[in-house]
Amino acid sequence: MIPPSLSIQVKSCEAPARPPWRKQLQAGWRSPQALLKHLSIEPQTIDWMDDSPFPMRVPQAFSQRMRSGDARDPLLRQVLPVRLEADTLDGFSADPVGDLASRNERGLLHKYRGRVLLITTGACAIHCRYCFRRDFPYASEHTSPSHWAPAIDYIAEHDDISEVILSGGDPWMLSTQRLQALSDRLSRIPHIRRLRIHTRMPITLPDRINSSLMSWLQSLPWQTVVVVHANHANEFDHHVERALDQLRRAGAQVFNQAVLLAGVNDDIDSLTQLMERSFAAGAIPYYLHLLDRVQGSAHFEVGEPRALELMQAMRERLSGYLVPRLVREQSGAAYKLPVF
Repeated sequence: MIPPSLSIQVKSCEAPARPPWRKQLQAGWRSPQALLKHLSIEPQTIDWMDDSPFPMRVPQAFSQRMRSGDARDPLLRQVLPVRLEADTLDGFSADPVGDLASRNERGLLHKYRGRVLLITTGACAIHCRYCFRRDFPYASEHTSPSHWAPAIDYIAEHDDISEVILSGGDPWMLSTQRLQALSDRLSRIPHIRRLRIHTRMPITLPDRINSSLMSWLQSLPWQTVVVVHANHANEFDHHVERALDQLRRAGAQVFNQAVLLAGVNDDIDSLTQLMERSFAAGAIPYYLHLLDRVQGSAHFEVGEPRALELMQAMRERLSGYLVPRLVREQSGAAYKLPVF
């Protein structure tokens, strides 16, 4: 027996509890200069700006995966406002994919046969600089509990609609209670067979995937598809892997879509690593999008010839089920256009 005077206190090896996701959201980065300082990057090495009309927003959970001291870090490039965003170029617009032309009711977009998209909120946990909805008029278009009725009535009146897509913004910025209220309303429509959720939060703020959200997912009466969005292998860590595992355990089919971005993933090593990492984490590679040409994003564009070269190289390196479909979204088209 160890004498009391020599007793040893054993410290817990458990990691400290992480704050709830909303507190993490509030603690995220809003100042480009502060983020650069945190990453030990000299501000003068990047032509950044702090007066963008599309302000910076980055969760700390995402910034923790950035490389300290690397001004060319592919995660940093996706979120840091730079002066090139102020350039106005022909062929780039505020509504590059024709969202407003496909509007039927407030917050309801009906572009493609058999499915509709609900703009559930304008809020996102992260502001990606290439976002094709960065200029979308969310104040007048997103749905809210007081404005759901026209959109839900439209879905109920069109029995050819079998799939509802929740998008935004990011639908998982809504409280689980609001998500439950919306799904309860949709559950009264007999011809809905699938619910699809487009979200970046399992990647950018994985603690949003909590027990209440999982309970909601498990309660849904439809087949559920969750499409996440990661553009680089470095966006995955063990917290993201855990979040994706929870989604699958809740019965969701999980896919990943990416955007081909100059300086982020426009080389064969980055793309093959992304597809391998995504699949290993439980998200099946789905789409690789050519850039939607929203004003302020031209510095991210990768030309179609280079995109086709990269696709050919991926086919040579990867198993077929790891190769995403290269697509372009075009205003007025009946589907996303494959690029061959």
